[in-house]
Amino acid sequence: MENYQIANRAQIGVIIPSTNTGVEYDLQQLHIDGVSWHSSRFWIELSNWADENSATGEGEDSVFERFLELMRGEIPMSLRNVISAKVNHIMLGMSAETFWGGVEGSERFEAGIREHIGDLGLTTGATATREALEAFGAKRISVITPYPPVGDQNVRDYFEELGYEVKAVTGLNCPSATAIAEVPIQQVMDAVREADGDDVDAIVQCGTNLSTMDLFPTLEHWLQKPLIPINVATVWHALRACGIQDKITGRGRLLEEF
Repeated sequence: MENYQIANRAQIGVIIPSTNTGVEYDLQQLHIDGVSWHSSRFWIELSNWADENSATGEGEDSVFERFLELMRGEIPMSLRNVISAKVNHIMLGMSAETFWGGVEGSERFEAGIREHIGDLGLTTGATATREALEAFGAKRISVITPYPPVGDQNVRDYFEELGYEVKAVTGLNCPSATAIAEVPIQQVMDAVREADGDDVDAIVQCGTNLSTMDLFPTLEHWLQKPLIPINVATVWHALRACGIQDKITGRGRLLEEF
């Protein structure tokens, strides 16, 4: 009798912040035969940058950068824990860190992760969205983020360094990590309207705790252009990296077409 394996096509480790509920919600919408997703959380010590700014007066941008620095120190433990399950691939369920410092900073961050995962494949938000835009052939883009202004600037820098013409970065400036998951649908709709334009080929949504998987596939029909939620991009990238070419309907053009 052959050895039994729960997921015989791919077991994907997902690294997420302790405050994040959006990634797991989106993954629970997907039912792909032979594929399982295994979350490993890392501790978020400084989750409310608005309150921290009020207490210290250092500014939300500075607090947010300190938030990311603390995050980086916690990630290796969550990697260790999920790798012990002998997963096939690692998918990062956080995005701001992957864009930080432009292309060079993104590559440096990925290299640091690879030191901990050895030969395992790796999916990050920055790489996944870049490859998604390449698949669509987009050149002129807009981006929606939940970050404070310093986060918006790092996202803009990343895509502009890659050669994209960034028409707009619409930042929701959420006050805390958990508030990202609480953004009302109407606010997301308003952000899409602000980011869109006749000269925009595609809209990217960053911030993995901001779930737009339920909304964006419909808006793609309305706007007649690709809308790329970062959680959809990372799922797509991870599946394709594992050799799984299944087309998934109802979750956006990226998973339907490429």
